[in-house]
Amino acid sequence: MPSLAQARKLLGALADRKGMDGHLHAWFSIAYYAGCRPAGIRDLREADCFLPDAGWGRLTLAGSAPEVGGEWTDSGECFDPRELKHRARGEVRMIPIPPLLVDALRDHLKRYGTAPGGRLFWDITTDGHAYIDGQRYRRVWDRARTAALSKTEYASALAKRPYDLRHGNASWLLSLGVPAPEVARRLGHSVAMLHTTYAHWLEGQEEEANTAIDRALAAADEQDSGGPVTGQTDETDSK
Repeated sequence: MPSLAQARKLLGALADRKGMDGHLHAWFSIAYYAGCRPAGIRDLREADCFLPDAGWGRLTLAGSAPEVGGEWTDSGECFDPRELKHRARGEVRMIPIPPLLVDALRDHLKRYGTAPGGRLFWDITTDGHAYIDGQRYRRVWDRARTAALSKTEYASALAKRPYDLRHGNASWLLSLGVPAPEVARRLGHSVAMLHTTYAHWLEGQEEEANTAIDRALAAADEQDSGGPVTGQTDETDSK
């Protein structure tokens, strides 16, 4: 999973590119800074984005478009627009987004506009505003890794899959001390799933919590042994 510094370096490799590379800079930024799944990003629309001039914004995820293969859909298309994963039809998930992602999305809209219906992302190499398939965005991500990473890093598992950006977001939030229920809410997970998937981070937080508790107890012991209890007077003062 990429660290914050590694993710910023990878995303920076796409920021000023042309064609699909530049178009997908915002896509991968959403994956990292908002922790969204590809299916949710694929169906994201301008109306779903609150992008103020300053400060934090918000994404309101209302649907998803998973890639399932034409043989699994009634229409024969390779995508199946539907409700959010683990959500009932009509249910939404709101995700706060930091100012740098707000800026990236505002720049994206200014540069590319939207597809008919307001979608933020489509295959700009075609005339039909088709959904972006996994093969295409994985090729773009591979180019970002080639540009941003050393040969040793590229050969490793570091951010090998675009989905690793979502995992990186979860690990980053947990490392910052964001409570597990809030991390789970943003990711669209149950807390139980979060514990299962990111147990190593939660275990690390447990050790940090224990250390903090030890310090607090030690400070309390020192205070108790360092002088009289509040309200108690010294014998010389009472004479």
